[in-house]
Amino acid sequence: MDKRNRMIAIGLIGVGCLMIFGRWLGFFSIVALLFLLLGVYRTTSGKVKQGYKLLGVGAVLLMLDHLLLVLGICLISLGMFFVKSRRMQRRGGFMQKQSFSSRFDWDLSPWVMRSLSAWHVLGEADIDLSLAMAEDPETVMLFQGIFGDTDIHLSEDYGVEIEAFVLFGSIEFGSHRDTGMLNRLNWKSANYDSCAQKVKFNISYLMGDLDVRAD
Repeated sequence: MDKRNRMIAIGLIGVGCLMIFGRWLGFFSIVALLFLLLGVYRTTSGKVKQGYKLLGVGAVLLMLDHLLLVLGICLISLGMFFVKSRRMQRRGGFMQKQSFSSRFDWDLSPWVMRSLSAWHVLGEADIDLSLAMAEDPETVMLFQGIFGDTDIHLSEDYGVEIEAFVLFGSIEFGSHRDTGMLNRLNWKSANYDSCAQKVKFNISYLMGDLDVRAD
């Protein structure tokens, strides 16, 4: 029954895309949509890596056939990023980065944690809070973009709040994993209000993977 429901949902998505974007669809666009739909199906079926590869191929084909559309999506995402960053980063002195590709390896050695707003087309972040040294009582970390892969290792030394949204992909928290479309996570640690050091994560990607692990 679950497989049947997934097929119905994917079919409805495909019909909706054809109705909305039908006038712009060419051969590459149709092939790209087939790859994207198959990628969503594989991801929701548990074959996450294979699903990501199919989604990536579909996205590349769509970019080749609709460069202006993809550029428009990137500009909209970047504009929303500036608005969100201004709203969330209420203290001065935070770092703001915009780049095509970025990588944060904060799981290898002790690192200084500062408030950050980062936007990228392709991004990867490995964050281990047990190795973090915070500069302020409250740190705000905003990650937003098109494709992203984020791993967060929690620590009892910090009160943590996470707000995340992944349009296509997966969100894993402990032993629970949500895959497919419209994945969302809103979570606050039990010690958040009483903890002297707080960290707020806001993560948003069109296609991505978020993995949150505890000690």
